[in-house]
Amino acid sequence: MTVLFVVDEPTEWPLELTDVSVIAARQYLTDPDIAPSRGTKVFNLCQSYRYQSTGWYVSLLAAARGHRPFPGVGNIVDMRSPALVRVVSEDLDALIQRMLKPLLSDRFTLSVYFGRNVAKRYDPLARQVYNLFQAPLLRAKFERRKGSWTMTNVSPIASRDVPDNHRDFVLGAAREYFAKGRFSAPKRDRDRYRYDMAILFDEDDNDPPSDERAIKKFRKAAAELDIRTEIIDKDDYGRLSEFDALFIRRTTAVNHYTYRFARRAEAQGLAVMDDPASIVICSNKVYLAEMFQRHDVPHPKTLVVHRDNIDEVEATIGLPCVLKQPDSAFSLGVTKVEPSGELRTALDELLAGSDLVVAQEFYPTEYDWRVGIIDRQPLYVSKYHMAPKHWQIMHHKGGGDTDYGKVTTIPLEEAPAHVVKTALKAANLVGDGLYGVDLKTSGKSCIVIEVNDNPSLESGYEDKVLGDELYLRIMQSFLRRIEERRGVAAGRDDEGRRA
Repeated sequence: MTVLFVVDEPTEWPLELTDVSVIAARQYLTDPDIAPSRGTKVFNLCQSYRYQSTGWYVSLLAAARGHRPFPGVGNIVDMRSPALVRVVSEDLDALIQRMLKPLLSDRFTLSVYFGRNVAKRYDPLARQVYNLFQAPLLRAKFERRKGSWTMTNVSPIASRDVPDNHRDFVLGAAREYFAKGRFSAPKRDRDRYRYDMAILFDEDDNDPPSDERAIKKFRKAAAELDIRTEIIDKDDYGRLSEFDALFIRRTTAVNHYTYRFARRAEAQGLAVMDDPASIVICSNKVYLAEMFQRHDVPHPKTLVVHRDNIDEVEATIGLPCVLKQPDSAFSLGVTKVEPSGELRTALDELLAGSDLVVAQEFYPTEYDWRVGIIDRQPLYVSKYHMAPKHWQIMHHKGGGDTDYGKVTTIPLEEAPAHVVKTALKAANLVGDGLYGVDLKTSGKSCIVIEVNDNPSLESGYEDKVLGDELYLRIMQSFLRRIEERRGVAAGRDDEGRRA
C-alpha cells in the first residue's frame, strides 16, 4: 500500500512521516508514472478544493485511478454547501453547545488536524467534524447568535497555512493517525492483501450477533481470500473510506450509529452487510407486516394498532395475543397479553413510544425455525427452542439475567422443504444480503414471524453443521461484491482463493 501526501508545493510540508511520500499536486495530475492502483491512499492537502481547481482534480482523478482520496469529491461538495453545513450543525447541536458554552467570544475557529485539536478538550468536536467531512486538515468556524452556537463554515487548511506553533502538534497527530490499523502493519502484511474489510463489533454489546470466537473465524476466512480485516468501533466513522467493505456485527437499528455507518459505507462504494435498506426494512415490524400481507407471505394474523383502533385488537386477533413495538429485537419490546391481562394498559405503554405497534395472534410452538440466507440462497437451518418455562427463545428475567433456549442446527437437506422455500420468499423481498428468517410450523403449515437483517452467527451454534465453511461462504460473498464494485475479473479458483 502506498500513501501519498499531495500538496501544492512539497517544500511547504516540512514534516516527515515514515512510509509517506510527499509530491506536488501538478506531478500527481500529470506524471504518467503514477499508475492506477487500488492500494494507494491519497491525502489531498491542496490549498483549495474549489470546483475544477487543482485540489478538486486531485481528488477526482484519485477516484478515477482506483486510489482512495481524502477527502473524496463528495466530501468536497459537502464542505462547499452552506445548507449541508447548517444541517450538520443541527446534527451536532448538543455537542456544539456543550463544548462552546463557556466561551466569552461570539466567534470561534476550530482547527482539525487528522481528527484532533491542539486543545484536547475540543477533541470530541474535532473528531465529529472530521468524521463528517474527512479532510486531513480542516478549519470549522462557529458563531453564537441569540445565545446559540452555529457552525457557519468548513474549509480545508492548506499545508502552508498551518501556524508555526501548530506544526509539531500536526506532525504528532499525523503520526498517531498512521500508527493505527493498517498503516502500522508491517509492509509485508499490507502488501499481502488485495482488499480491506472493517468489522464493526462491540464486545460490550449485551447480545452481540457474533461472539469473539466467531469473529476470529470470520477474520481467518477473510485472510484466506486475501482480505485484510480490522475491528472498528463507533469512533471510527471517519475511517470508513479506508476500506473496501464493512461487515456489521453489532446489533443494528435505524436510530443508531450502525445505520449511519451503513449509509456512509454504501455512499462511499463499500460492500456492506447489513446494507441500510435492509436495516430499515427488517428493524420495523410494521413494515414487515405490510410487506408480508402485500406479497402473500404466510404470517400470523396481524393488526397494525394505533390510537383509533385499540378496541379492535381483541375482536380481530383474539387473546392471548402478542404485542410488539416496531423496532423490538432479541425478545425485548415484545409482550404477551393473556385473556385476563391488561390489554389496554399494555397498548398504552407501547403507543407512548411509537404511533404504531403490531398485534399478532399467539402461535405457541416448542421451537422457532431459523433459516440463514445469503445471496438469495439458504446457508443454514437451526431450531431455536424456547427458554425454559417461557414462551420466547430468550427470557429476560431482570437484573441483567437472561435464560436462553437451546439451539439445534441441522443439515439443509434434512430441513422441511416448505420451511426453506417460505423463508427464501420472505428474505428475497428484502434484498440479497445476509438474513435470518424466523418461522413457526404446525403440521404442514408454516408462517413467517420476521426477517432479521443481523442474524446471530455464533461459534458452536449456527456453524454446527458447516463449521468453518459457513464463515468462508459469507466472506466469498463479500469478495464477489467488492470485485463487482471494483470491476475486477480476478484469476481465482472455485472457492475464491487466489489461483
